[in-house]
Amino acid sequence: MGKIRARADNEKLFFDFTYLDQRCREQTTLPDTPANRKKLEKILERIEAEITLGCFDYATYFPQSSKVQEISRLQAGCASLKTPLFKDFAELWFEEMRVEWRDTHAKTVRLTLDKHLLPEFGKKEVSAITKAELLSFRSALGKVPGQKGQSLTATRINHIMTPLRMILSEAADRFEFTSPYLNIKSLKVPKTDVEPFTLDEVLQILSTVRDDFRNYYTVRFFTGMRTAEVDGLQWKYVDFQRRQILIRETWVGGKLDYTKNDGSQREIDMSEPVYQALIGQREKTGSGQFVFCTREGTPHAYRNINDRVWYPLLRHLGLRRRCPYQTRHTAATLWLAAGENPEWIARQMGHTTTEMLFRVYSRYVPNLTRRDGSAFDNLIKANLKA
Repeated sequence: MGKIRARADNEKLFFDFTYLDQRCREQTTLPDTPANRKKLEKILERIEAEITLGCFDYATYFPQSSKVQEISRLQAGCASLKTPLFKDFAELWFEEMRVEWRDTHAKTVRLTLDKHLLPEFGKKEVSAITKAELLSFRSALGKVPGQKGQSLTATRINHIMTPLRMILSEAADRFEFTSPYLNIKSLKVPKTDVEPFTLDEVLQILSTVRDDFRNYYTVRFFTGMRTAEVDGLQWKYVDFQRRQILIRETWVGGKLDYTKNDGSQREIDMSEPVYQALIGQREKTGSGQFVFCTREGTPHAYRNINDRVWYPLLRHLGLRRRCPYQTRHTAATLWLAAGENPEWIARQMGHTTTEMLFRVYSRYVPNLTRRDGSAFDNLIKANLKA
């Protein structure tokens, strides 16, 4: 990304950008004022857009520059390029798409570009990248060590490949070539089972956990709230009169953000244990902004809670190690076991339909309610005897 800078000796503004791997600094006679900076920044944006699209003419913008001849020679060497280099188009795509993304997603995509995609494809024309190169790159990702020395999972590899697919698809549409990503399918991701706690385990945890976190885990176990939702819960979203928790914001990356998606915006009905837990919590943190927070009034760092409270508690109780997100799965299975309406449960969870509810959780219901076909079996046996 280029910048508008000011000379130290005379405070006159100048352009500072990169073109054809050359650093270009072009002087102006404009003094350093906000209005002049804004004017030149707009020109710089146009220059960088034209560079990306392959139609930038250096002499048109800087006819008196001493670099015109040098740039002309370099341009002649690049005359065979029909489409932009991947690194240039990827940067343009990133800037255009960023306005649609949450900050956390933008950071993830930026990391993927810098760590994986630009080093591999940056100096290639977007139209010159082949399907064989894409498949070879994906295969190589499977050998890259991930966390704890293990290879990258299929899910992680798919996430790395997604921006690549989007960039090539957009480039193919703009420059009228067939995307090499066509007909490349995502890697199959092994199905992972949820591991909810039983009601006995929940009661055991709540009776043993530290007093200052009992309300926190009561709310987690009996509302199905996601970690970012409960950590970002503010008192203004707790409606004691209607006994509802309004999910409107989350705590992600150290700041408040929008919920995971529009469907996650919902109202959760308080059960009696949740209501009493929040009444008790109000006495502790009711004067602040956040429901569950540190002494300074800021939301807890979830990794810190996991390491200091959650996992030590499971070890102490001799329970199988499970991530705190299983509290959400536990709420769903307990609601199903209690015979609650599936559509109501889906709304509490922030699901738009009951499809995921039955696909993910239904197998736990027979174990919890004994509704496992035995009633039908007994009916048949009784009639056969008759």
